[in-house]
Amino acid sequence: MHRYAGGMTGSATGPGRPRSEAARVAVLHAVDDLLVEVGYAAMTMKNIAERAGVARMTVYRWWPTKAHILVEACDQDARRELTFAAHSDPVRTVTDFLVGLAKFLTVSPAGIAYRALLGEAQHDPEVGGLVAEADLLAAPAVAVLDQVRDRLENVPPDRFAVAELCGPVVLLVMSGAPAPTRPALRAHARRLVTAWS
Repeated sequence: MHRYAGGMTGSATGPGRPRSEAARVAVLHAVDDLLVEVGYAAMTMKNIAERAGVARMTVYRWWPTKAHILVEACDQDARRELTFAAHSDPVRTVTDFLVGLAKFLTVSPAGIAYRALLGEAQHDPEVGGLVAEADLLAAPAVAVLDQVRDRLENVPPDRFAVAELCGPVVLLVMSGAPAPTRPALRAHARRLVTAWS
Protein backbone atom coordinates (compact mmCIF):
# COMPACT_ATOMS: atom_id res chain seq x y z
CA MET A 1 0.00 0.00 0.00
CA HIS A 2 1.27 3.43 -0.90
CA ARG A 3 2.42 5.41 2.10
CA TYR A 4 0.10 8.35 1.43
CA ALA A 5 -2.74 6.44 -0.20
CA GLY A 6 -6.28 7.45 0.55
CA GLY A 7 -7.34 10.61 2.22
CA MET A 8 -8.05 13.51 -0.07
CA THR A 9 -8.47 12.08 -3.54
CA GLY A 10 -10.28 14.61 -5.66
CA SER A 11 -11.61 16.48 -2.65
CA ALA A 12 -11.89 20.22 -2.81
CA THR A 13 -9.96 22.06 -0.12
CA GLY A 14 -11.58 25.40 -0.73
CA PRO A 15 -12.14 27.56 -3.77
CA GLY A 16 -10.63 26.33 -6.99
CA ARG A 17 -10.05 22.94 -8.48
CA PRO A 18 -10.02 19.68 -6.54
CA ARG A 19 -6.70 18.21 -5.51
CA SER A 20 -4.94 15.83 -7.84
CA GLU A 21 -4.11 12.75 -5.77
CA ALA A 22 -0.84 12.19 -7.65
CA ALA A 23 0.25 15.78 -7.02
CA ARG A 24 -0.76 15.58 -3.34
CA VAL A 25 1.26 12.39 -2.86
CA ALA A 26 4.24 13.93 -4.68
CA VAL A 27 4.16 16.96 -2.36
CA LEU A 28 3.94 14.77 0.77
CA HIS A 29 6.91 12.72 -0.41
CA ALA A 30 8.84 15.85 -1.34
CA VAL A 31 8.41 17.38 2.09
CA ASP A 32 9.62 14.15 3.74
CA ASP A 33 12.67 13.98 1.47
CA LEU A 34 13.60 17.63 1.89
CA LEU A 35 13.24 17.50 5.64
CA VAL A 36 15.83 14.71 5.77
CA GLU A 37 18.11 16.34 3.18
CA VAL A 38 18.08 20.03 4.15
CA GLY A 39 16.14 20.31 7.43
CA TYR A 40 13.05 22.26 8.35
CA ALA A 41 14.59 25.74 8.34
CA ALA A 42 16.07 25.43 4.84
CA MET A 43 12.96 23.85 3.32
CA THR A 44 10.80 26.28 1.31
CA MET A 45 7.48 26.05 -0.47
CA LYS A 46 9.42 26.71 -3.69
CA ASN A 47 11.77 23.75 -3.29
CA ILE A 48 8.88 21.53 -2.14
CA ALA A 49 7.01 22.39 -5.35
CA GLU A 50 10.11 21.85 -7.47
CA ARG A 51 10.85 18.48 -5.86
CA ALA A 52 7.21 17.40 -6.28
CA GLY A 53 7.07 18.59 -9.90
CA VAL A 54 4.05 20.81 -9.32
CA ALA A 55 3.46 24.54 -9.58
CA ARG A 56 4.22 26.57 -6.47
CA MET A 57 0.74 28.14 -6.65
CA THR A 58 -0.74 24.63 -6.55
CA VAL A 59 1.08 23.95 -3.28
CA TYR A 60 -0.03 27.28 -1.82
CA ARG A 61 -3.62 26.63 -2.90
CA TRP A 62 -3.70 23.42 -0.83
CA TRP A 63 -1.43 24.28 2.11
CA PRO A 64 -0.69 27.79 3.43
CA THR A 65 2.70 26.82 4.94
CA LYS A 66 5.26 24.02 4.96
CA ALA A 67 4.16 23.25 8.52
CA HIS A 68 0.66 22.43 7.24
CA ILE A 69 2.15 19.99 4.71
CA LEU A 70 4.25 18.33 7.42
CA VAL A 71 1.25 18.01 9.73
CA GLU A 72 -0.78 16.27 7.03
CA ALA A 73 2.08 13.90 6.22
CA CYS A 74 2.73 13.17 9.91
CA ASP A 75 -0.92 12.58 10.72
CA GLN A 76 -1.38 9.93 8.06
CA ASP A 77 1.89 8.19 8.86
CA ALA A 78 1.41 8.28 12.64
CA ARG A 79 -2.01 6.64 12.34
CA ARG A 80 -0.59 3.95 10.08
CA GLU A 81 2.72 3.34 11.83
CA LEU A 82 1.33 3.45 15.36
CA THR A 83 -1.51 0.94 14.92
CA PHE A 84 -1.02 -2.30 16.82
CA ALA A 85 -3.08 -5.38 17.60
CA ALA A 86 -4.51 -5.72 21.09
CA HIS A 87 -3.30 -8.56 23.31
CA SER A 88 -4.94 -10.15 26.31
CA ASP A 89 -2.02 -8.81 28.36
CA PRO A 90 -2.34 -5.00 28.63
CA VAL A 91 1.37 -4.69 29.41
CA ARG A 92 2.19 -6.27 26.05
CA THR A 93 -0.31 -4.02 24.24
CA VAL A 94 1.17 -0.89 25.82
CA THR A 95 4.74 -2.11 25.28
CA ASP A 96 4.14 -2.73 21.57
CA PHE A 97 2.80 0.80 21.22
CA LEU A 98 5.74 2.34 23.09
CA VAL A 99 8.29 0.40 21.01
CA GLY A 100 6.50 1.57 17.86
CA LEU A 101 6.45 5.15 19.16
CA ALA A 102 10.20 5.10 19.85
CA LYS A 103 10.83 3.72 16.36
CA PHE A 104 8.47 6.30 14.83
CA LEU A 105 10.29 9.17 16.55
CA THR A 106 13.80 7.99 15.71
CA VAL A 107 13.57 6.22 12.33
CA SER A 108 10.42 7.19 10.44
CA PRO A 109 10.54 10.23 8.14
CA ALA A 110 7.17 11.22 9.63
CA GLY A 111 8.61 10.97 13.13
CA ILE A 112 11.52 13.15 12.10
CA ALA A 113 8.99 15.63 10.69
CA TYR A 114 7.03 15.49 13.95
CA ARG A 115 10.19 16.26 15.94
CA ALA A 116 10.95 19.18 13.60
CA LEU A 117 7.44 20.52 14.11
CA LEU A 118 7.76 20.23 17.90
CA GLY A 119 11.05 22.13 17.78
CA GLU A 120 9.67 24.84 15.51
CA ALA A 121 6.56 25.13 17.71
CA GLN A 122 8.78 26.44 20.51
CA HIS A 123 9.71 29.51 18.42
CA ASP A 124 6.74 30.03 16.11
CA PRO A 125 3.33 30.51 17.74
CA GLU A 126 1.52 29.72 14.47
CA VAL A 127 3.28 26.36 14.19
CA GLY A 128 2.68 25.80 17.91
CA GLY A 129 -1.05 26.32 17.44
CA LEU A 130 -1.10 24.05 14.42
CA VAL A 131 0.76 21.25 16.24
CA ALA A 132 -1.43 21.61 19.34
CA GLU A 133 -4.60 21.49 17.27
CA ALA A 134 -3.46 18.47 15.26
CA ASP A 135 -2.28 16.60 18.40
CA LEU A 136 -0.68 14.02 16.11
CA LEU A 137 0.05 11.31 18.68
CA ALA A 138 -3.36 11.50 20.35
CA ALA A 139 -5.40 9.37 17.92
CA PRO A 140 -2.98 6.39 17.90
CA ALA A 141 -2.48 6.63 21.67
CA VAL A 142 -6.21 6.81 22.38
CA ALA A 143 -6.73 3.74 20.18
CA VAL A 144 -4.27 1.82 22.39
CA LEU A 145 -5.84 3.17 25.57
CA ASP A 146 -9.26 2.05 24.33
CA GLN A 147 -7.84 -1.46 23.86
CA VAL A 148 -6.81 -1.70 27.52
CA ARG A 149 -9.37 0.52 29.23
CA ASP A 150 -11.85 -2.33 29.87
CA ARG A 151 -9.18 -4.19 31.89
CA LEU A 152 -7.81 -1.16 33.73
CA GLU A 153 -10.24 0.79 35.91
CA ASN A 154 -8.15 3.90 36.57
CA VAL A 155 -7.02 5.05 33.14
CA PRO A 156 -7.25 8.87 33.38
CA PRO A 157 -9.11 11.01 30.85
CA ASP A 158 -7.58 10.76 27.39
CA ARG A 159 -5.48 13.94 27.42
CA PHE A 160 -3.64 12.97 30.59
CA ALA A 161 -3.42 9.29 29.72
CA VAL A 162 -1.87 10.20 26.35
CA ALA A 163 0.66 12.42 28.16
CA GLU A 164 1.52 9.65 30.65
CA LEU A 165 1.84 7.09 27.85
CA CYS A 166 3.78 9.09 25.26
CA GLY A 167 5.42 11.88 27.26
CA PRO A 168 8.44 10.03 28.65
CA VAL A 169 9.38 8.59 25.26
CA VAL A 170 8.94 11.91 23.46
CA LEU A 171 10.97 13.71 26.15
CA LEU A 172 13.84 11.22 25.97
CA VAL A 173 14.03 11.38 22.18
CA MET A 174 13.62 15.18 21.98
CA SER A 175 16.36 15.71 24.58
CA GLY A 176 18.84 13.75 22.46
CA ALA A 177 18.98 10.61 24.59
CA PRO A 178 19.25 7.28 22.79
CA ALA A 179 15.94 5.63 21.99
CA PRO A 180 14.75 3.62 25.00
CA THR A 181 15.24 -0.15 24.75
CA ARG A 182 12.37 -2.61 24.66
CA PRO A 183 13.05 -3.74 28.28
CA ALA A 184 12.97 -0.11 29.45
CA LEU A 185 9.74 0.49 27.57
CA ARG A 186 8.23 -2.71 28.96
CA ALA A 187 9.11 -1.51 32.48
CA HIS A 188 7.40 1.81 31.71
CA ALA A 189 4.35 -0.06 30.39
CA ARG A 190 4.26 -2.20 33.53
CA ARG A 191 4.37 0.91 35.75
CA LEU A 192 1.52 2.50 33.81
CA VAL A 193 -0.62 -0.64 33.88
CA THR A 194 -0.03 -1.00 37.62
CA ALA A 195 -0.98 2.63 38.24
CA TRP A 196 -4.06 2.33 36.03
CA SER A 197 -5.25 -1.01 37.51
